[in-house]
Amino acid sequence: MLEASRRWRGEGRSIGLVPTMGALHSGHMRLIETARRESDVVVVSVFINPIQFGRNEDLERYPRDWNRDSEMLRQAEVDAAYRPAAEEMYPPDAATRVHVSGVTDSFEGAARPGHFDGVATVVTKLLAAVAPDRSYFGQKDAQQVAVVKRLARDLDLGVEIRVVPTVREPDGLALSSRNVYLDAEERKAAANLSAALREAAEAYASGERDAVRLRSRIAARLTLEPLVQLEYAELVDAATFQKPGTLAVIAARVGKTRLIDNHDVAKPFPG
Repeated sequence: MLEASRRWRGEGRSIGLVPTMGALHSGHMRLIETARRESDVVVVSVFINPIQFGRNEDLERYPRDWNRDSEMLRQAEVDAAYRPAAEEMYPPDAATRVHVSGVTDSFEGAARPGHFDGVATVVTKLLAAVAPDRSYFGQKDAQQVAVVKRLARDLDLGVEIRVVPTVREPDGLALSSRNVYLDAEERKAAANLSAALREAAEAYASGERDAVRLRSRIAARLTLEPLVQLEYAELVDAATFQKPGTLAVIAARVGKTRLIDNHDVAKPFPG
C-alpha cells in the first residue's frame, strides 16, 4: 500500500482515504463520492478492527460480505481497496496503542472502554500505510470524528480530516451497518432517534436555549417508545465532547441493537 502511495505522490497526484469496516452502504458511498471530487486517487480501506470491539460486543457477528463490498467499490471506480489481515496489523508481540485523552473520557468512551484506543491505533496505522492528503469520516460517528481530528492535529500527521454529513433513510434513520440487525418493529422504532433530534432542533429554532430542557425533550420522545432503551442523550461541544454545547448526541438500544446518532441543534434538521 505504501509503495503504491509513494508512486502516486511521485506522479504529483493527491490521495483521499476512506476508512471503513466493510458492510458498505450509501453512507460509505457518499464518503467515496466526496473523496472522488476532491482527490486524484481514492483509496478505501476495508478492515474490521478487532481492538475497537470490547468484551461482549458484536465482533463475530459484525456483517461481512466482501463480494458485495468489492462490487460496490468497483462500481464506484475507486483506485485501490486496502484490505490488510488482522495478523498483519497486529502481530502477536504488538505492544503499542494510541490514546487520545479528554475527548475519549465520556459517552462512547465510557460506555465502551478501550474502544477509542482501538480506533486511534487503527486510524494511525491506516494513515501511515496510505499517507493520504485527506481522510474522510461520517458525521454519524461524531465522537470518533472528534478523536480523529485531535489525533491528526496533536501528532502532526499532515492529513486533512474531512467530515461528511450523515446520510439518512427517508424516515430520518441514520445509515449504519448495524441497522441490518433490526427486525421490522425495531426498525420502525429506531426512527424515533432522528425524530427526537429533529424536535430538539425545532425547539432551538423557536428560541429554546436551555440545554437541560432540550435534553429532556429528546429523552421524553424516546421514553415513549417501549422498544427503545435510552443510554444517554446530552448536548455537548463537538470538538471536546464537554458540556454545554449544541451537538445533541444519543445512544440507545433498539431491541438488542445499539445505535448512535447526533445533530447540531443550532442547524435545521435535514429533510
